[in-house]
Amino acid sequence: MSIQQADARELLTDLVTIPSVSDEEAEAAAHLATFLEDHGREVWLDDVGNVRAPADDAVLLTSHVDTVPGDIPVRVEDGELWGRGSVDAKGSLCAMAVAAVETGASFVGVVGEERDSRGARHLIDDRAAPGAVVNGEPSGWDGLTLGYRGMLSGTYVATSESGHTSRPENNAIQDAMDWWARVGDAVAADEWEPVFERVTAKPVGFAGGTSTDGLSVEATMDVQFRIPPSMSPSGMREIADGELGPGTVRWKAAIPPTMQSPRTEPARAFRATIRELDGEPRQLRKTGTSDMNLYADAWDCPMVTYGPGDSALDHTPTERIQLDEFDRAVDVLNRVCDRLL
Repeated sequence: MSIQQADARELLTDLVTIPSVSDEEAEAAAHLATFLEDHGREVWLDDVGNVRAPADDAVLLTSHVDTVPGDIPVRVEDGELWGRGSVDAKGSLCAMAVAAVETGASFVGVVGEERDSRGARHLIDDRAAPGAVVNGEPSGWDGLTLGYRGMLSGTYVATSESGHTSRPENNAIQDAMDWWARVGDAVAADEWEPVFERVTAKPVGFAGGTSTDGLSVEATMDVQFRIPPSMSPSGMREIADGELGPGTVRWKAAIPPTMQSPRTEPARAFRATIRELDGEPRQLRKTGTSDMNLYADAWDCPMVTYGPGDSALDHTPTERIQLDEFDRAVDVLNRVCDRLL
């Protein structure tokens, strides 16, 4: 079924207008499901809220419905659609929904990518591997992403006896600060080393002080490590645990890094298609993490990540997407799916 450009843009504008912060995707998911159903696709919402529209499983097109928080007034200015999620990743999501309708490829809009990837994790548990995966995240219409760093998250907890601040012994807050400094030294890289190949260590939350009963000093620190393909999450955990003095770390489920081959059929199809449309293909490695990491760890099939938009605008107050780039991405996805199906 052919979808007019205006209808594709209307879907994108509608979905950007509907807020869908992680855990609050239901309205946007229902709107997307209605679009697919109105265009002749079998579709349902699964147990976690994913939008499922199975068809030719030689290719699975999948992107995420949820966004990070942030109220950006939705408007079109100078050919650009402003609004939270326009780039990350509703541009990709809508382009894939349109391409799925036009080509008969399988499609899933997943939930929770920005928080815990619960949609992708459920999908992996609930179905077999497809022939190939095209994951939706912004790469620009002429780019394809082959690599992502992994992520390890945890919470450091330390407690010490309370005492007068004139005493020289560390309290729990100092123990936390010292641990983080040692970990930073352990993973420090030379400046010339590409960021993709480094470990990036970030504290993302801290709380500390005297306990309510006045008998101890407590400290908690939430931390994240972005891990290159040369290192496993277990290897990073071993380094961090090895620098512990007082204190412990409660580790969360890790996401492994991934680096896909540029010589797979999906990667070749994207390069050939972009050249057909007078572009010069760019093969990207991203310093963040995506659902493709989980798919690559669970499914033995070729995959790439692709989508319109400038990823430098992800999560920013100036998030916006060029509508003509969205149109070109739909064209690219249609041609790629035709090649692969």
